[in-house]
Amino acid sequence: MEANFNRQLPLAIGADHAGFEYKTQLIEMLKNAGWQVEDKGTYSAGSTDYPDYAQPVANMIEEGKAAAGVLICGSGNGICMTANKHKGIRAALCWNTELAELARQHNNANIICLPARFVSIELAKEMTEKFLATAFEGGRHEKRVNKISGQ
Repeated sequence: MEANFNRQLPLAIGADHAGFEYKTQLIEMLKNAGWQVEDKGTYSAGSTDYPDYAQPVANMIEEGKAAAGVLICGSGNGICMTANKHKGIRAALCWNTELAELARQHNNANIICLPARFVSIELAKEMTEKFLATAFEGGRHEKRVNKISGQ
């Protein structure tokens, strides 16, 4: 079983206006759990464009400057689609803790995408904790994950 995320690196987090409030609370939770957090915006609830925040989070992971990422928008779809355009990114849209766990165990996801308009903040916190605490199983899943990027 592969080790969990490298805690020597920060977590990158980003959200559009719909996810701003959740991002604020998740940052507090993550810092209290001992994570370094790199906040890539947005910094207010004013209307904004989700790619402006998904791109920097994905870039940090791509460049090896972040261990993993958390992205939040209204549906979770836009940020997930944007992040997955990046090489080496496996962003997973999650709406329950089992999906968050399976995204790590079976798909080696490195970004969790949360739909702020469809889950409670309590559930968003639980999913993020589960995602970060779960290791990739490797084994039979390794071959499948490698096929995602055409390896």
